[in-house]
Amino acid sequence: MPNTYSQIYIQIVFAVKGRQNFIKGSFRDEIQKYMSGIVTNKKQKLYAIYCMPDHTHLLASIKPDICISDLVRDVKANTTSFIKEKKILNEVFSWQEGFGAFSYSKSQSKQVVNYILNQAMHHEKRSFEEEYLEFLRRYKVGYDEKYLLEFYD
Repeated sequence: MPNTYSQIYIQIVFAVKGRQNFIKGSFRDEIQKYMSGIVTNKKQKLYAIYCMPDHTHLLASIKPDICISDLVRDVKANTTSFIKEKKILNEVFSWQEGFGAFSYSKSQSKQVVNYILNQAMHHEKRSFEEEYLEFLRRYKVGYDEKYLLEFYD
């Protein structure tokens, strides 16, 4: 019986609503592990994840039977519920609407993993806004500025 074979690597980027610095180092690992579990339970493979205080990057290989927006919706919704249930924050937490999704080949995946795992170092040199706009320009993604993620840098 024929099967479907694919190799789809996607870097997904999304931000905390209001770009609040809510993801503290003291519980960043716990949130990343939870997000990793969501991706794994959706039968996708996570290669790297890093939660900055105000945004998250992850690299996953996804199967063609899942919609990227459904995966991101589930990661965001379930992580929000997890943060609320665990009472990790005293503030109201939520993610901004929208996300960026950028595709890579297998030969690029190791470089992207290193990039994601070194987010803190990258953001010493440039802001999240600069980084995100560079992704859009590099991948020639057309956008309307009024519909971009909120930037407060």
